[in-house]
Amino acid sequence: MEELMDKLLKIPNHVAFIMDGNGRWAKKRMLPRAMGHRAGTENLRNIITHARDLGIKYVTFYAFSTENWKRPPEEVNALMDILVTYLKKETQTFVKENARLCIIGDMSQFPEKLQKQVENSIKMTAANDSIIVNIALNYSGRSEIIHAVNDFIDQNRGEPLNEELFEKYLYTKNMPDPDLLIRTSGEIRLSNFMLWQLAYSEFYFTDVFWPDFDINEFDKALITFTKRDRRYGGLNHA
Repeated sequence: MEELMDKLLKIPNHVAFIMDGNGRWAKKRMLPRAMGHRAGTENLRNIITHARDLGIKYVTFYAFSTENWKRPPEEVNALMDILVTYLKKETQTFVKENARLCIIGDMSQFPEKLQKQVENSIKMTAANDSIIVNIALNYSGRSEIIHAVNDFIDQNRGEPLNEELFEKYLYTKNMPDPDLLIRTSGEIRLSNFMLWQLAYSEFYFTDVFWPDFDINEFDKALITFTKRDRRYGGLNHA
């Protein structure tokens, strides 16, 4: 860890992940796709713990998009069960490690069993503050923006809208935008993820499938990030 810290000139405050490649990871091993999703959830613990130990304060994981409903029903049902199992198993770890769970997205379409487990996990971790773990469920960047606009219209008739005010209606209100987006499995696109929040984020793409994206791969991404010159449209006069 000390050697790594020497290489990291700056630590991102918020890292977002598009966890891609679970199905292809399973196919490569001639396993059912559900086994890939299970392996993907097992990987979360090490990534979250490593992020916390480095001083990263927010991590966001794209777990289930609104488009994922188009997948075969048996895969969707398996994902629902995996999410319930993951939350039951990991909530005590979250409590132990002082991590707070947040959900971004529309939970209303999920089975009651998953909704209740999410509610319980959020409640049990609400006072924790070492790291904020956002899990994006039934999430769409475009839908989030429309949702925020409609909420603003309902609550602020006649008041002019600006960026600062608009951000208070997003799922990520009171959170900083991601400094770094990591996408695994070789795909190079945003897939409707955090379209507003990623406006000035640094992107890191890797061919590694998510279940194989271990701490060493995470460190490679962080070392690359620390070498980036972030100017936000201005000039760096250093």
